Amino acid sequence: MSTKASDSKPSFTPQDQVPLPPPDADVITTCCDYCIVACGYKVYRWPADGPNGGPKRKENALGLNFPLRPGQGGWVGPNQFTQANWNGKLHNIAVVPDHKARAVNVGGGHSIRGGCIAQKVYNPNKSTKDRLQQPMVRINGKLTPVSWDFALDIAAEVGKHAIRKHGESSWAMKYFSYQYFENTYALTKLAFKSINSVAVSHHDHPSFVNSVPGWVDIGYDIFGASYEDFAKADCLLIAGTDPFESKTVVWNTWILKGISGNKTKVIMINPRKTAGAAYVEQHGGLHLDVNPGSDTVVHMAIARVIIEFGWHDSDFIRDHVANQWETDSGFGQGTRNTPWQWRTTWGKFQVKGFEGSEKHWKEWLLSQEESKPEVAAKIAGIHVDKIYQAAEMMGKPKANGQRTKTSILIEKGHYWSNNYLNTASIGNLGAILGIGGRPGQVMTRLGGHQRGGQNGGKYPRWKSPYKVPGRRRHALDLDRWLQDGHVRFAYVVGTTWIQAMAGSHALEESIKRYTTDNPHQVTSSDKQAIIDTLKKRVDSGGMAIVNQDIYLRDPIGAKYADVVLPAATWGEEDFARANGERRVRLYGKFYDAPGDALPDWKIVSMLAKKMGYMGYDWKDSNEVFTESCRFSRGGRKDYNAIKVMAKKQGVKAHEYLRSKGTTGLQAPLLMFDGRLVQTKRLHDYNRKDIPDTGPEGLTVTNKRLLAFKTQTGKLNLVKTPWNLWSDFYEYMQPRGDELWVTNGRINEIWQSGFDDQERREYIRQRWPENFIEMHPEDASARGIESGDRVKVWSDRVPVVTSNNLGVKSGDMWFSGLMKDGHIMQDHGEFDAVVIVTPAIKQGVAFTEFLTMKQAGNNITPRVPDPVSQNYRFKIASGKIEKIGESPYKHSFSQMSLKRRDIV
Repeated sequence: MSTKASDSKPSFTPQDQVPLPPPDADVITTCCDYCIVACGYKVYRWPADGPNGGPKRKENALGLNFPLRPGQGGWVGPNQFTQANWNGKLHNIAVVPDHKARAVNVGGGHSIRGGCIAQKVYNPNKSTKDRLQQPMVRINGKLTPVSWDFALDIAAEVGKHAIRKHGESSWAMKYFSYQYFENTYALTKLAFKSINSVAVSHHDHPSFVNSVPGWVDIGYDIFGASYEDFAKADCLLIAGTDPFESKTVVWNTWILKGISGNKTKVIMINPRKTAGAAYVEQHGGLHLDVNPGSDTVVHMAIARVIIEFGWHDSDFIRDHVANQWETDSGFGQGTRNTPWQWRTTWGKFQVKGFEGSEKHWKEWLLSQEESKPEVAAKIAGIHVDKIYQAAEMMGKPKANGQRTKTSILIEKGHYWSNNYLNTASIGNLGAILGIGGRPGQVMTRLGGHQRGGQNGGKYPRWKSPYKVPGRRRHALDLDRWLQDGHVRFAYVVGTTWIQAMAGSHALEESIKRYTTDNPHQVTSSDKQAIIDTLKKRVDSGGMAIVNQDIYLRDPIGAKYADVVLPAATWGEEDFARANGERRVRLYGKFYDAPGDALPDWKIVSMLAKKMGYMGYDWKDSNEVFTESCRFSRGGRKDYNAIKVMAKKQGVKAHEYLRSKGTTGLQAPLLMFDGRLVQTKRLHDYNRKDIPDTGPEGLTVTNKRLLAFKTQTGKLNLVKTPWNLWSDFYEYMQPRGDELWVTNGRINEIWQSGFDDQERREYIRQRWPENFIEMHPEDASARGIESGDRVKVWSDRVPVVTSNNLGVKSGDMWFSGLMKDGHIMQDHGEFDAVVIVTPAIKQGVAFTEFLTMKQAGNNITPRVPDPVSQNYRFKIASGKIEKIGESPYKHSFSQMSLKRRDIV
C-alpha cells in the first residue's frame, strides 16, 4: 500500500503558544468535571485586554519559572487556555491542575480528558458555540426560541394535567445521578417529595437501584476506600475496568506507586488486554482474559482454591462474618429485610454462616460443579493455571507468616453483565480474605461519574406495579413503563436517554410512537394552543417531553422533545460534590453562563413554583446546598458538618468549603469538641478517634464507619448459584458466525463525547468515528482488515415487555419470561471502523460504549437482571460484516488503527 506524504498530514494543528496569567490574576478553585477521581484544578482569570504574565516566577500567578523541568507540574498548554465572559467582559481563562495539590492528583497530575477541560468553557469563537442559550418549543416540527416563562408555563401545565388525569406515576423523570448536590437535590425534591412519582431513574439504570446489589446484601459500602489504600496493598484485584484508561490519575498517582515500589502485584479481569493489563503482566501481575459474563464462576473457583489450601482469613471470618444466629436474626437491614426480601426467603441466596453443615457457605461452594477450577476455566475460556495463580497471589500468606494485604476494585465491565451474582461472588471472595476497613485491604468501586447525588425525598417503591414473588416489589423499570404506554410526561435532564440505555433501537421506536407519530402535534405559536395540543396528546396515550441540557442532543432533544431548556454547567455556578474517595469540594464559578442558560436547581425552582409547590424559594446555590446538608446525614457522603461549621464561623456553607481548596473534606464528616473530623475509609473497625459517646450536635455516627453495613455489623456470605444466570447466558452465546460484542471506555473520550469527540479538534482527529476491535483470526475469517467499515448487527436482541407480576420464582428468570411471552426479539445495528488486534480475545469484539451516532447499545439486551433490575450492557452478541473501506484505511491524517496494549 502506498501512502502519499499528504495522507499523513494531521487534520488539526494546535496552537504553539498561550499567555501566562499575571501575578494579579483571579484564582478560583475547582475540580475536573469528568471522571470519578475529580482532580483538583486552579482557574486563573484576567482581562483579555490587560497585561499577561511573564516567564519568571514573580511575573506570573503560578509562581513558577518557565520553561519548566520535565515532569514538573504547573505547565499551561494550549488546551488549558480559552476566553470567556466574566461579568459581561471578555477574560482570558487558564484551567490548570493544581501543582500544589496535596490530595488526589498530588503534584498536579491529570488525564487527557481533564487536561483539556478548559475547552469545555463556552466560547462563541470555538466549537462550544452551539451551547443551548434560550428555551425552545417545537412548533411545526421546528424548535423555536421562547422566553423562560413561556416554556415553563407549558411544562408546568402539561405536567400538572398528566398528574391530575393519569396519576403521579405518569409524570416521569430521567436524570443524571451525579451532577452536583445542588441540582440532584432540587430535582429529586420535585420528583419524590412534591410529585411523589415512582417513574424516576438515573442516567445509567432503567430503575432507581444500586449498581452493586451483592455488596448491599453482604454489607460492603460501594465507595469505602481511600486512594492511598491502593498503594498500600500487596495485591490488587481489578475487575471490569482498566484504571489507566478510565481513571488515569488513580493509576498514575496511586496504583503505580505500589507497583513501582515492587510491593503491589495486580490482577486484572477483562476480556481485552489494555495498556494497563499489558503493564501489569510486565510487572509480575496477571491478566484473566475471561469470556464476557463468566466472572462469577471464576470468583467461585478462586474462592474454592483459597479454601482448599487454607488461605482464608479464619480470624477475620470468626470476628467479622455473620454466624448462623446473626444471619437469621433479621433485625434492621438484614438479609430478610432488604428491598429484595423475596430472594432470601426462598433459600436461594442466604446461608447459615461460613461452615458447619450443608446450609453453610463453605459446604455450598464446594458442592457447586461450577466452582471446580477446571469447569470454571472452561466456561471462562482461560487456562486453569490462571485461577490457581490468582488465588495464590490474593490469599497465600507471606514467607514470614503475615497475610497478604489484598484489595478488590471493580467497575462497570464487572457489574454490568451478571449483576447480582458477579457482585455477590466477588464480595464473598473479599469476606473470606479479610478485606474491608484496613489500610491496603479495601473493597470499592472505582467509579464512573463523580458522586453528586443527594436525594430530596424518598423513592416511593411501594407504588411500583412490578411485583416479584413474595411480598416485595421491584423498583419501576422506566424504559418498560414508557414502552408500555404509561409515561405521559417525561422530564429528561442531562442524559442521552436513548443511546445510553440497552436495546436502544426498541426504546427509540417507543419514544417516536408516543411523540412525533402521535396525531396531536403543535402547529400554533399561541401558548394556550400549545398547552391544549399537548394535553390532547397526553390524553390520547401519547407523551410530552421536556429536555434540559447544555447541548441539543440528538435524538432526544433534536427530534422528540416538545420543550428544550438550556442549562448552566461546570464553571457557570458554584457547585459541590464528592469524588470516589468521598472527598467533598467546591467547584467555583468563574465565568458567565451563555445566553439565558440557568443552573438546573434554578430551573427546577421556577418549574416547581409554577406547578404550585412550596419550598423552592432558593436565592442561590448555597441555599440549596445548605438545605440539602441535613439529608446527607448518615450516608457515605455525610457533609452536614460543613453547614454546622460554617454557621459557627459566621460564613456561608459554600464559602467554608471553598476555604478547603482542592483538598476538600473527606466524608462522612463528624464533629467532636467543636472540631471537624474526617473519615479516611469506611468499615474501619480499628478506628480510635470516635468516642463511645458518639459525635456532637447535628452530626451522627452511622454503622458503616466502624463496622459493616448489616444488621449485626458483620458481613453476610451469600450463595451465588450459576443456574440463575445460565439460561440467559445460554441465549446470549454467539451462534453461527456471531461474536461476543462487549464495550467500554477509552482514555481520550468522556461519556457520550459531548465535550471530546464532538467539540475538541484533536480528539475528533483521533476518534472521528466509533471503532470495533477484532482478533486477527476473527477478522481474517470474515475477510476484514484494519480500516474497513463494518456493520455490527443482530436480529435477536431480547427486549422484555409488559411483565409486572411474578407469582412463582421461575416467572422472573429469563426462561420463564420467554415461556410466558414477555420477551420480544428486536433488530439492532451500528457501523464502526475495524481495528484488528490480538489484544482482544478471540471470539470477542470490543467497541466504545457510547458513540452517539453509532451506538453500540442498539444490540445490547434490554432484559434487566431479575434480582437487581440493572441492565447487562456488557453482554451482547452479533454478526460483523464488511460494508466498505473507511477513509482512514489508507490515510493517516486521522484515526490511528494501532493496537492499544502498548507499554
